Amino acid sequence: MIRKHNKLISGIASLGLGVLSLVYVFPLLLILINSFKIKTFINLEPFAMPNADTFAGKENYVSGIENYNFLSGVGWSFYITILSTIVILICTSMFAWYITRVVNKVTKTLYILCIFSMVVPFQMVMFTLSKTADQLKLNTPHGIIIVYLGFGAGLAVFMFCGFVKSIPVEIEEAASIDGCGPIRTFFNIVLPIMKPTYITVGILEAMWIWNDYLLPYLVLDRTKYTTVPILIQSMRGSYGRVDMGAIMACLVMAVVPIIIFYFVCQKHIIKGIAAGAVKG
Repeated sequence: MIRKHNKLISGIASLGLGVLSLVYVFPLLLILINSFKIKTFINLEPFAMPNADTFAGKENYVSGIENYNFLSGVGWSFYITILSTIVILICTSMFAWYITRVVNKVTKTLYILCIFSMVVPFQMVMFTLSKTADQLKLNTPHGIIIVYLGFGAGLAVFMFCGFVKSIPVEIEEAASIDGCGPIRTFFNIVLPIMKPTYITVGILEAMWIWNDYLLPYLVLDRTKYTTVPILIQSMRGSYGRVDMGAIMACLVMAVVPIIIFYFVCQKHIIKGIAAGAVKG
């Protein structure tokens, strides 16, 4: 009786999660379908499959790449996302290791400040940030990496600190006895052990930076540099004119890289989060 009851609950849960999955996947399928339609029919028949009269082939994709300089936006997005993620991972992991192993009032205060930065809404500081970035010449793809380091440090430090607390101190003491300095101990001993959390934080930070619209819009000099979200938003023409076909095609091309990246690394997410939450 209990087994039948458990099977019934499991079946209902599976059905509910399946329906929920379809709800999440449906918008992506809708974008993919409409990216192959002639733009006139996207508004008239948004839910219909392409047919002989509405099929546009690769026209929308060619238009998005050639007419709107999409490849330039993808290039800057890749540059900012990759470098920002690498800088965040290296800096925050070293910082988390230090403040976890060296316990005093200063390190405790720094940890609290990092956690507090996760609570402060971006809207509270965005106008001040924009002005400061202009004054410090951070309104370039190279300078915005520093800005992303500041905003991405809170979550990364929180997760790295939780994982470092689960690493036995004896391993580092043994390395120190063998002649390893702090830098060598971190890169040769601690960093390899932190691999699951590195992958988890890397995925979360990369997805955030790749899809971010507001921060690049406020900080970057948009006359010279545009990321993919800014580029897609700028495809809305004057007087309400919108090239929906090109927008749908660019959305598909923008989503594909981050989906591939997520599916390649997603098996490490739960493992890394669980590891970082054991003693956080």
